[in-house]
Amino acid sequence: MYGWQVSDPGPDVRRAMTRVAMRVPRLAAGELLVAVDACGVCRTDLHVVCGDLPVHRPSVVPGHEIVGHVLELGDGVSGFRPGDRVGVAWLRRTDGTCRYCARGAENLCPGSQYTGWDADGGYADCVTVPADFAYTLPHGYSDVELAPLLCAGIIGFRALRRAELPEHGTLGIYGFGASAHLTAQVAIARGARVHVLTRSPRAQKLALELGAASAAGAFDEPPEALDSAVLFAPAGDLVPVALRALDRGGTLAIAGIHLSEIPSLDYDRELFQERTVRSVTANTRRDGRDLLAFAQEHRLRVEVTPYPMARAADALADLAGDAVTGAAVLVP
Repeated sequence: MYGWQVSDPGPDVRRAMTRVAMRVPRLAAGELLVAVDACGVCRTDLHVVCGDLPVHRPSVVPGHEIVGHVLELGDGVSGFRPGDRVGVAWLRRTDGTCRYCARGAENLCPGSQYTGWDADGGYADCVTVPADFAYTLPHGYSDVELAPLLCAGIIGFRALRRAELPEHGTLGIYGFGASAHLTAQVAIARGARVHVLTRSPRAQKLALELGAASAAGAFDEPPEALDSAVLFAPAGDLVPVALRALDRGGTLAIAGIHLSEIPSLDYDRELFQERTVRSVTANTRRDGRDLLAFAQEHRLRVEVTPYPMARAADALADLAGDAVTGAAVLVP
């Protein structure tokens, strides 16, 4: 089989990655061997390739928004059959025994491992996944539509929970890429008024098409005070901007795994009146199941730009250059 390895992490993604012939991964007990039918291109992949995140596995194959079909079952696996369509997401494994796992916060498990960072991911023909971390997928979506749900969708869903958006409240979304365009639809379906703040005119247009109440520049002031906000853009200088837009008691959730430096905050203007800043760390399997159940009940519009798997480096370069509207998806 063939796969893309991060051979030399750095800012030039085309130099950082190499497409190589690889052996089909060996199947361990409790795992599924999955043929990759589509793999979303996530900004976290970009952080892995560019070296923003420390190397966990040298020459790792990135990719963690994987839709595929089961080829083989490892010893002890039940509940799946060869040919089943399954999803493989970012969270690959937890220890299941620590105090975080015991209280339902497995996303904080110190022993957690991640697809496309600790183990080879979906920029390849095949991938393995522990069966307990594979997802059953909703019907009515194509493979390329489902792929972005497996990280962009799940992380946005968790970020919305962390933002504690009140019923029929006002939500600000900063940045409007793969995750944000799905999160906006979830919030709107639940009765929220959504204001999108992003520098991309194409993304602003998409936001309005999806039902946003307004769309403006990233540093603009929304037309009304926000009950909650989610920051998807990895830009720390937007943190004080979003905080100033919050109403009293409002919450800002920061959804990225990596963020540029946050400027000094003005306590009186940006934090006082019980405004809250919260980070988002990975996800739990419950988040994933709940998002996919929501997608089964509410037909989400998933904006995708397909790329052949052989052009994975081009897809990442386009993502880095903000040249992708919605989500890029690799198709073998």
